[in-house]
Amino acid sequence: MREYHDEEWGVPLFDDRKLFEFILLDGMQAGLSWRTILHKRENFRKAFDEFDPEKIVRYTPAKVRKLLADPGIIRNRLKVQAAVTNAQAFLSVVEKGGAFHPYIWGFVGGRPIQNKWKTLWQLPCRSRQSDLMSKSLREIGFRFVGSTICYAFMQAAGMVNDHTVDCFRHSEIAKPAGRMT
Repeated sequence: MREYHDEEWGVPLFDDRKLFEFILLDGMQAGLSWRTILHKRENFRKAFDEFDPEKIVRYTPAKVRKLLADPGIIRNRLKVQAAVTNAQAFLSVVEKGGAFHPYIWGFVGGRPIQNKWKTLWQLPCRSRQSDLMSKSLREIGFRFVGSTICYAFMQAAGMVNDHTVDCFRHSEIAKPAGRMT
């Protein structure tokens, strides 16, 4: 957990494959702790073909059954099937726009929102942007993308800097605050 916080969480991310991984994992987390998902991340990576949407979109019912029998991942039928559906929706966005990151980063104007929370209790579980993202993602076919899941995704992908101001990562991440490329 510490390594994830110190090196990955909240860092602005523009790599489409990694963004797809985060959406898939955040959807799997629904109703569970992030710790559970993080501990199973490597298992997910192997089971879901390195989060390759081109491969996931071609999963057969036999492959889905194999995933549902894999104790190394979350064996929830709806979530596993959502991964396939989300791969289809993700590839649709890429086909229409050439890439996923311009679409998803559009919800924050292409630049991370720099919050200045003093305590963890101030962190919201959703925002206007996550509400809009959730609605848009669902309209194009994504599943397990409610506003709270979208906000967690935004935090993980660095679309919002929700490190508290006393955390060493807050200023480190705020420095580049680069724009989407």
